[in-house]
Amino acid sequence: MTGDLSHSLWHKTCREDVVASNLVDHVTADLVVIGGGYTGCSAALRAAQLGTDVCLLEADTFGSGGSGRNVGLVNAGLWLPPEKIGALLGNTAGARLSRLLAKAPAVVFDLIKTYQIDCEATQNGTLHCAHARSGLKDLQNRHRQLNAIGAPVTLLSRDEAVARVGSDAVHGGLFDPRAGTIQPLAYAVGLARAAASQGARLYAKSPAVKLSRETDGWLVSTPDGSVRARQLIMATNAYPLPISGYPAPTTIPVSYFQAATEPLHDDLAAKILPKEEGCWDTGLIMSSWRRDRAGRLIVGGMGTPSHIAGEIHTNWLRRKLTSMFPSLSNHPFEAQWAGKIAMTTEHIPKILDLGQGYACFGYSGRGIGPGTLFGQHMAEALISNDPSVLPVSVTKQHNLPFAGLRGAYYETGATLVHLLAQRTGQKSAIAD
Repeated sequence: MTGDLSHSLWHKTCREDVVASNLVDHVTADLVVIGGGYTGCSAALRAAQLGTDVCLLEADTFGSGGSGRNVGLVNAGLWLPPEKIGALLGNTAGARLSRLLAKAPAVVFDLIKTYQIDCEATQNGTLHCAHARSGLKDLQNRHRQLNAIGAPVTLLSRDEAVARVGSDAVHGGLFDPRAGTIQPLAYAVGLARAAASQGARLYAKSPAVKLSRETDGWLVSTPDGSVRARQLIMATNAYPLPISGYPAPTTIPVSYFQAATEPLHDDLAAKILPKEEGCWDTGLIMSSWRRDRAGRLIVGGMGTPSHIAGEIHTNWLRRKLTSMFPSLSNHPFEAQWAGKIAMTTEHIPKILDLGQGYACFGYSGRGIGPGTLFGQHMAEALISNDPSVLPVSVTKQHNLPFAGLRGAYYETGATLVHLLAQRTGQKSAIAD
């Protein structure tokens, strides 16, 4: 499921399209962008808006990486609360990043409106839900910190959260009215289409296979062509392919899988997420749930279905659905898929200084808003030759020892949590 995008609900329901040919020539540009997800498409769009001659190379089809497998929650900020960001980056830099990312949902929804991207955009807010009573303490702390920086978030009691979600399995919630949901693949493809409409040259099925630094810039070779450009943005994030001459930055690989039910009948839709907010919980092994335009309920959690313990994860989907929404215990799933998240140790995105170029990676599961914003700012920084425009300071190198083992840690944790849920469910069934 991880490798084939056709399993994804988003692939089946995407209404956006963009025309892009394979690169079969040797071309020149001011800027070459590698990677056709949120970051790359946003960077190409912004560069084209500023009058830059930009080429965008995608190894497969636009949005075929993490962008086309996303949950589709458009949130403000990162997973980390503001004080933690300040502790990691310093108070001044942390406060600036939090201010910028607070605007990320507005940036996303403005682009959708401006370029008429057909991606089921619903800006009704999101709910961060307490998975247990202990999770409410985390939400209270986040509420305090977010209110302190002016975020218009509201702390919901258990009863209020239960009414908003339609499930008594939540113990409170943090509501952010700035946020919302989208059809994530359609948004990525729509950004690519918008970039093309502004003059960017798009090439699909054109993987970068070799990268060479030249006196006046970069030479990027593909199987059938090449791009010579003065500046470069590398935006492959969790889906880097081997490129000769470019050692991709290491990130912690974390898998996330989802399943979508068949559309809910009107009577169920009136009770389950009646205001259509997207949700995720406070569990260490996080899960998420939301609805799409047709009324399907999409449930997701950490783990790799193709792993040796994959059956534990896929069985968990049905138990999760039933435990949260008993009325859906026998409601069929119509699609299941999975994707990869690129995490950094600090859970803060990184920008690597390549010299006349940048590589950005490590959104740690917050790709839509931050990816869009970071793409814009990297393009602006290169075009203006002003790195102070960037959301975070650049780093010259990024070494992450034992990244694979750290990814295995998350997979093991997800497997144990889902296995425990299975055994708890079996005991409950026996007791009944």
